[in-house]
Amino acid sequence: MSAGTSAPAVRAAGTDESPGRPLSGPRWRDAARAHRERMAVFTAPHRERRRRREPHPVMDFLFTYYSHKPVRLEQWDPGPGVLLRDADEFLERPGYRRDGAGVRFDAACAPERLCATAGFVHGLLTATVARAPRLGCFGLHEWAMLYRTDAPRHDAVPLRLGAAGTDEVVESMPVQCTHYDAYRFFTGPAAPRNAITPTRESQAELEQPGCLHANMDLYKWAYKLAPGCPSELTADCFELAVDVRELDMRASPYDLAGYGYRPVRIETPAGRAEYARAQAGFAERAAPLRRRLLTVCESLTA
Repeated sequence: MSAGTSAPAVRAAGTDESPGRPLSGPRWRDAARAHRERMAVFTAPHRERRRRREPHPVMDFLFTYYSHKPVRLEQWDPGPGVLLRDADEFLERPGYRRDGAGVRFDAACAPERLCATAGFVHGLLTATVARAPRLGCFGLHEWAMLYRTDAPRHDAVPLRLGAAGTDEVVESMPVQCTHYDAYRFFTGPAAPRNAITPTRESQAELEQPGCLHANMDLYKWAYKLAPGCPSELTADCFELAVDVRELDMRASPYDLAGYGYRPVRIETPAGRAEYARAQAGFAERAAPLRRRLLTVCESLTA
């Protein structure tokens, strides 16, 4: 892509403007402020917990496993094709260039890794979106991470059924995890119990839209496409990840009543049905986000 080629327009975050229409300084600053306030609902409590050195077994994952810093999550980017007026400060960010009387993001000016990342993400999401959701895993990946171990990942949180009861649940049902980044945390005794052996190389072959972790990872792909991904889309993916993470841990072996979370008892038929319904709902909610991310990838590789 040559430096003079404009990427396809992506809707500006937090505005009602058409993609080809420039955003005035007041308009994009309002959008940036609205985005920052939207994300502060999550980042402010996280910062306060860190100040108090107070771990949170559900929410910390979104700021530790996912490496996007809170300050970056709060930063607003309009996405490709949006011309910003009175926005010279954006010229200090990678990928932005002057365009007439304004400033815009241009993937041709961005670091080379962005185009490569967009190509990988496009391939992965294209493969995923073509598949039907599989809803039979029942969140056993969290249980398999504790199977026959004396070192649980959240050692300050009690187990609902105890260690022996947790092991019995793993042994009572087929383990069918398709997501490598969940599978790689299985204990040694749990790994052979999985129906398949996911690898990094087989990720695109196995990723499927019913997987909670695949849907949480939409947030990862959004921030890895920054600053080429509109912050509105990153925020939508982050809020989905928050809700999915809650189900992930409510269905886990941990007793999170002290944190205000009601368990989804996947060791029972009613709990498994509840989990599958929620899983299907998240798959439906993730589908348009996955398609929007594909559009962003196409704009960055055009």
